[in-house]
Formats: sequence, structure tokens, C-alpha cells
Amino acid sequence: MRPFSAPEPIRFFESRGAVAGRAGELGADPVRRPAPPLDCVTFRAGYTVPMRSFMATAVQMKAGPDKGANLAKAAEMVTEAARAGAELVVLPEVFNWRGRQREEVENAEPVPGPSTEAMARLARDLGIHLVAGSVLERSGDAAGDQEESGNPEKCFNTCVLFDPQGEQLAAYRKIHLFDIDLPGRVTIRESDTRRGGSEPVCVETELGRIGLAVCYDLRFPELFRRLGEAGAEIIVLPSSFTAPTGSAHWEPLIRARAIENQCYMIASNQFGASKHGFADYGHSLIADPWGEVLAEGSADKDENVSAALQGERLARVREELPCLTHRRL
Repeated sequence: MRPFSAPEPIRFFESRGAVAGRAGELGADPVRRPAPPLDCVTFRAGYTVPMRSFMATAVQMKAGPDKGANLAKAAEMVTEAARAGAELVVLPEVFNWRGRQREEVENAEPVPGPSTEAMARLARDLGIHLVAGSVLERSGDAAGDQEESGNPEKCFNTCVLFDPQGEQLAAYRKIHLFDIDLPGRVTIRESDTRRGGSEPVCVETELGRIGLAVCYDLRFPELFRRLGEAGAEIIVLPSSFTAPTGSAHWEPLIRARAIENQCYMIASNQFGASKHGFADYGHSLIADPWGEVLAEGSADKDENVSAALQGERLARVREELPCLTHRRL
């Protein structure tokens, strides 16, 4: 592991007390950032305070079909990260259950549900912000999901963020479905059992603005630009990125999204062979707004990948190379 060193309008959430909680840490002349665009749902106009510095951890683990064992492993690794000083911990995609594709719908849960409620308690007990990777969410269980109500044949792949009080700040349904055929290497059709979401999500927290994305979303820069337009300073990417594609594209794409949007990227990945018949790449990674890799995991083991995220570093990159303000399209 490397050492520390056209969808629907975007949904924007602001947690209670986010600004008040950071007011005493800002100093006399904080760098201001523009408000999100008008199509973002926000409780405030004008400028908001910048992200602060803190430790973040990407949890790399291999999930299987035993949900209880997966949740126990996740809790163990998240607790270890928190005790080491992490204030934001990111679990990988489908961390709570990974089995055969034909069994996905029957193993899907409501959100909130047993797995996310367990992670909410964990976030509260440890006093951290916790990204509960993603879970397979039963169609029709979420509020306002009228279109899917009564249709249990497919599920959503949903990423949930909790605050240190265990409150759910937001849930993001993965938009882009992974349907590919690489002859002799990997064939996947997520759309056979999953539905895509439609709304990007960016969240105001006590740490800074966090954008949510999942795995295959990484290949669609327009989603990350939407998150950047909403003011995202950190983007989390729970993943089960495959080894055949990961060896070629994982690191360069993560670094590109960080550079393009001048933000931190926290990408937690699964590793090893899965019931789907292909291996996941591992190499969980944290990159800074300059595209530098701050920490990277190995290819073949459970591990916590941690790095210090510095608010001053983000502000300096955006001030010295203000390309986000130079956009014309």
C-alpha cells in the first residue's frame, strides 16, 4: 500500500449545523466558494465555508454471500479506521452482500433497512461520517418511488451517507449500469437485475461538500462535472471495479476526475474472485485535487487505505489554477 502522503437536476443536501460546526475553525479570511447552480436544492444562497482538514479511509474488503459475516467484517474495519483517527470512512460497493446475479433481487433490502440501520448505529457509536458503500435496494421501497412500486423484479444499487449522529444525510442510486462483453475476459449485464437511478447527489457536511458516485459512474465525466458544479470538494466512489478493466483504467480515471474537478477522490474497491465469475481489482485509492495519489491499497487483501485530506491544499489548487472559474461551456 502506498503511504499517506441529461439526468434530473442534481440533489443537494445540507446537514443540520454544518456551517455552525465549522465556524470556529475557519480563521479570519476563509477562501470562499461559489454557491451551487440554481438547479440544486439548497437551504442557502451566497457563499459557504470551505472544507476542513481531516483523515479519511477507504475500506477495501471482499464481500461474499454471507450477509452477517460481511457486516461483521465491515464493522471491524470501520472501527479500526475510526480508532486510527479517520473522520470519514468509505465502504466498497455491495459491501453487505455479493452473490450470484440471479439471487440479487431476493437479497435486496429496503433503505432504511437492516444493513443500513446497522451502519447508522456504527456511525453514531464511533462518531464518524460513514459512507455505507452501496446496498441492493428493493424497488418501490423508497419514498416517492411510485414508478417502481409493486415491481420487485429489479433493484437499485444505492449508496448511503450517515453523519456522526447516525442520521442518514442522503442516498444516491447508481445511475450508470455496467453492461459489457469483453470476449474471453468478462461479460456482465447489470441491467438484467438492476435499475439505474436518475439524480446526482451532493451533500453539505461538517467536513465539506461530498459528492456520491458508484463504480461504473467513474467513466462518465459529465456526472462528476455536475457534482463539481454543486461545489463538491470530496467525491466518494464505492466500487467493485473488475481486474480486466481496472488494471488499465482504474487509477488514470480516478486521477482524471480529481484533476478535472479539483477535488479529493476516495475510491474504495473490492478485490479477488467473486460469484459473478470475475476478479475485482482492489487497489483502493485516495487522490488529491492535483491528481496525486495519496494512498493506494494492494490487489489481494482486506485493508484500510487512509490519507490526510487538507482543506488548505484544495483551496490552494483552486486559487493557483482557477480553471473551474474559466469554463465557457
